[in-house]
Amino acid sequence: MTTSHEELVLISGASTGMGAATARELARRGYHVLAGVRRESDADALRATNLEPVILDITDPAQIEAVAARIAGDPAGRPLRAVINNAGIAINAPVELLAMAEWRHQFEVNFFGHVAVTKAVLPALHASSGRVVNISSVGGRIAMPTYGAYAGAKFAMEAMSDALRRELAPHGVQVVVVEPGGVRTEMTGQGVERATETLAALSPAARARYGPLLQAIINHATSFTASGVSAEAAGRIIADAATTHRPRTRYTIGRDAAVLTRLARILSDRVLDRVLAADLRPHFPKEQHANTAV
Repeated sequence: MTTSHEELVLISGASTGMGAATARELARRGYHVLAGVRRESDADALRATNLEPVILDITDPAQIEAVAARIAGDPAGRPLRAVINNAGIAINAPVELLAMAEWRHQFEVNFFGHVAVTKAVLPALHASSGRVVNISSVGGRIAMPTYGAYAGAKFAMEAMSDALRRELAPHGVQVVVVEPGGVRTEMTGQGVERATETLAALSPAARARYGPLLQAIINHATSFTASGVSAEAAGRIIADAATTHRPRTRYTIGRDAAVLTRLARILSDRVLDRVLAADLRPHFPKEQHANTAV
């Protein structure tokens, strides 16, 4: 039987994948979840006991303000236990090829939007001694080729989280980072689809330079995701990070994330370059194996 905790949890990016799984897990545990979605159709699919969809595009200041007002004016007077900053997109392309508009869009969604949401709900978290849970990535520790924009935003999320944790600790608000590795979610599939579109649109010169690398990244991401943990398993870890009494500062999701984040701490840049190149090499088109370098 579900026990009501009489507390709110806000999560962004709850339409599908880890966000939806986390929202459902927290609702099952008895929290009243404000599940941020971008479309009414997603809201209708998600609505359930303890699960209240709210329209939240984290790049829209008016929608952020409306959600903050919903929390402050909760009719039951429930405190905000946690905000889980989960929304995200993935656009993979070499630094040279990714348009500046796409760089900016990726940072707006994967970083600046989360800063804006956090700032908006911090008054409620101060009042409740609540918690900020930032969903980063193994890409927040290691930047694979073509992941420059995505990893750049996640590296920024990691740094902001460290600063915020140290700023808020004296005031009773905790900050936790979650670093997923391979997770079977729709976002990864969308990233593969975008990378495939990028590959198809390359000029002959760009294809000669980057085509094999992009194909290897597509193959690698597909394999990485297929062998990853389920969204439901990831959701349970995120729910624990949001609610356990004495959380760690960082959680990883999946064995791959645990191994890679550890390697990033102990290996030199050059050695790590070789490890990542060796991991990617089998995914190149077969005729490229003999003379591939990353």
